[in-house]
Amino acid sequence: MTRIIDSLSDISASYDAVFCDLWGCLHNGVNVFDSAVAALQAFRASGGKVILVTNSPRPRDQVAAQLDGLGAPRDCWDDIATSGDSAQAAMVHGIVGQKVFHLGPERDMSFFTDLAEDLPTPEFTLVPLDEADGIVCTGLLDDTTETPDDYRGQLLLAKTKGLKMLCANPDIIVDKGDSRIYCAGALAQLYTEMGGESLYFGKPHPPIYDLARRRLSALAKVSDDRILAIGDGPGTDLAGAMGEDIDFLFVTGGIVAEQTGTDRQPDPDKLKAFLQQERLATTFSVGHLR
Repeated sequence: MTRIIDSLSDISASYDAVFCDLWGCLHNGVNVFDSAVAALQAFRASGGKVILVTNSPRPRDQVAAQLDGLGAPRDCWDDIATSGDSAQAAMVHGIVGQKVFHLGPERDMSFFTDLAEDLPTPEFTLVPLDEADGIVCTGLLDDTTETPDDYRGQLLLAKTKGLKMLCANPDIIVDKGDSRIYCAGALAQLYTEMGGESLYFGKPHPPIYDLARRRLSALAKVSDDRILAIGDGPGTDLAGAMGEDIDFLFVTGGIVAEQTGTDRQPDPDKLKAFLQQERLATTFSVGHLR
């Protein structure tokens, strides 16, 4: 049975580092959550390290700039590991071929241009779908109006051609302000359901956790039993922590607020029923990161 806590400070003494999700925990795409900022600042002030672990398809520097724009202070985190970072490395090494079709909005073009210094010189070309060896999916072109069903025609063509899809963001949905929008993971999920092959490098899959550990190790030596993962996504954050066998703080006031009856805190009975239904288990739960 999960332990419902009031704040991160209730348990922070047991951990030397946190792997903290962004969307739904630190911000909602429009506003930064002040209580979450304060909680992470306090954890760092006590000597802990904070690695932000996000399924954003953008490279680390782009995510840092986005956080600056939202007003998140730099002193609430130490480093960032993104799904985009992990997926970039796979793309550069040719996992979906050298002729690549980009399925995603223009704002995500930095995925192809802002590469880490330790990556080899890329040898790929962006081409139309009918010329492609593979697909890199960073999201929907217009996530404010479109749904995955709008892409069935393109995905059917890709499946017929036998193309692999590299999904740069495994999230299915996020809440942006008061709106719920689809992410790249929803397109990859549909592609798989249609018989295509989708490849993932963000949460809940191991590559992004390997990257987070490498970035943590550059700051401090921390064993897995002293790492706490924090997130609001049951199929990404929670499933990933279970797969990595690290403790988890489930923020229930994000995308599962309704299912868990969360206002300030989750309803214990609804939370228990939800976890049983999803066949998931979490060490701790809290309504909102604070």
